Amino acid sequence: MSEKAFDIDCEEMTKMEDSRIVELYWRRSGDAIAETSRKYGGYCYAIAYNLLSSVQDAEECVNDTWLGAWNSMPDNRPNYLAPFLGKIARSLAFNRFRAGRAEKRGGGELPLVLEELGECVPAVPSAAQAVEDAELEKEIDRFLHGLPCRDCDVFLRRYWYGESLAEISKRCGLKLNTVKTSLYRSREKLRRHLEKEGIAL
Repeated sequence: MSEKAFDIDCEEMTKMEDSRIVELYWRRSGDAIAETSRKYGGYCYAIAYNLLSSVQDAEECVNDTWLGAWNSMPDNRPNYLAPFLGKIARSLAFNRFRAGRAEKRGGGELPLVLEELGECVPAVPSAAQAVEDAELEKEIDRFLHGLPCRDCDVFLRRYWYGESLAEISKRCGLKLNTVKTSLYRSREKLRRHLEKEGIAL
């Protein structure tokens, strides 16, 4: 079997297993959370911990992620749970940080991530700006699809998963300066992209 065929088979297996878990949510089965925790507990914990650097806060975010999935699932039927759950966990980590609790315990990578992104992305919008927020999300997604794979991977590891520069360097087998340069160039490209699309910074 070719490597590409193997990747496709793994993707289909993930989709099938995720569909089974989603079905448990739709049936309001208590097994839904246990199965989600088994498969995605470590993934969601890593997202929250990277951003908050607090075991207690990360664990609470993970538990709240399962509750968020439980509450939103009757209206949603995601094909893949990883991005769906990751988005919930990340949003909860940001909310916890904004509430001030995480900062007292160290703050993790989030202050640095926010400072870096502040150069090219508008400030966190209010509820009244939800339409603009959705447009921003769409444009960032479009921008990421246009980046070379390596740069996209580095960007997501930093700004989605909240990994430190040293972690990204190690995971991607890149020099620290290469990671910094890639992130700087990607932020500049993103800033220009958003300006071109008329999104005020």
